[in-house]
Amino acid sequence: MVGVPVPAGPRRPPALAWAALGVVYVLWGSTYLANRFIIADVPPLFASGARFLVGGSLLTFVVLAVGGWRAFRMDRRQFATTALAGLLLPAWGNGLVTVAQQHVASGVAALLIASVPLWIVVLRALTGDRPRAATVAGTGVGVVGLAVLLLAGSSGGSGGVVGNAWWGPWLVVLAAVGWASGTFATTRLPTPRNPFALAAVQMLVGGLVLMVGSIVAGDRPDLTAVSPSAWWAWAYMAVVVSLLAFSAYAYALAALPVSTVATYAYVNPVIAVLLGALVAAERFSGLQLLGGAVVLLAVVLVVAAERPRTGRRKRRGQLAASPT
Repeated sequence: MVGVPVPAGPRRPPALAWAALGVVYVLWGSTYLANRFIIADVPPLFASGARFLVGGSLLTFVVLAVGGWRAFRMDRRQFATTALAGLLLPAWGNGLVTVAQQHVASGVAALLIASVPLWIVVLRALTGDRPRAATVAGTGVGVVGLAVLLLAGSSGGSGGVVGNAWWGPWLVVLAAVGWASGTFATTRLPTPRNPFALAAVQMLVGGLVLMVGSIVAGDRPDLTAVSPSAWWAWAYMAVVVSLLAFSAYAYALAALPVSTVATYAYVNPVIAVLLGALVAAERFSGLQLLGGAVVLLAVVLVVAAERPRTGRRKRRGQLAASPT
């Protein structure tokens, strides 16, 4: 679904594409709240590792059924990039967020993760690229917003946060750097042609790394004591989010302008904050809301500044960056 030829002249995107983008908004925005229910009963590294192993396996079966083994053809460099992305995106990115959510409200975590596009700009600048002045300005605004969020701390009312460890928000920021690095790598290094095969292998590699980390950490989950709500949340993340959300994202990316699809970067955190407040009774201080609003404003500015740059290569990188 990447690089689909576009007929000459303007065309109106189908209603199904907008519906698919709405699915992305809601499903990816809900992942933070789902994590909150899961880690209440299951160690975070074990829960994330099992989720990605199951989700990656299911997606592998789907890709094999549709495209056969040819879909997974990749040379050594392509596999190395895919494995690196698996380490940086699901393992480092999602794994650290899940660990941090033991001490950070889901809405606050989502607002901090919204900084991923800003870190990508920083990586571009460090590797010799020269972002536009408007992009640099937007990134500067984002740095201010992140500083306010970090200053505000990690509390989120009565939403199930265990303590208020000072390092919680910083761990989420570190996760955002991992996500940004994985995204950046997939746009600069050779990747497989099939984006679904890329995502499947990423999830399998990330799940394996997380499970090894769980064993090293000494996680001994008592699965008989896991509540039904945690089981449902885990199944939702492993099956619905891993398969439906990614497929909806791929379809939306093929039918809508890439700059439109990129709006998930600042819509998802809003969904996460609303769900955290309504479902988990999370409460946010005025300073947290201010910092989050500044971060979202910065992401809007950066996405708007980068709007004309919609090459095919970038689409593949954004697919790899999706928080599945």
